[in-house]
Amino acid sequence: MMIVASENHVGNVIYECMRCGTPVTNEELSKLPEIKCICGFRVFRKARQPIVKQVKAI
Repeated sequence: MMIVASENHVGNVIYECMRCGTPVTNEELSKLPEIKCICGFRVFRKARQPIVKQVKAI
């Protein structure tokens, strides 16, 4: 599963669980009593777009 957008149109950052890959917004995480995924894992990473920036060499 690949997350295409790291920010939706409102500007909320989307995180994904490192274990199961479930996408979660920061609004959903702030509503929970503790930062934890539905699988019980507590480590998240920011989902990023799969865009590679190319820089010309000097």
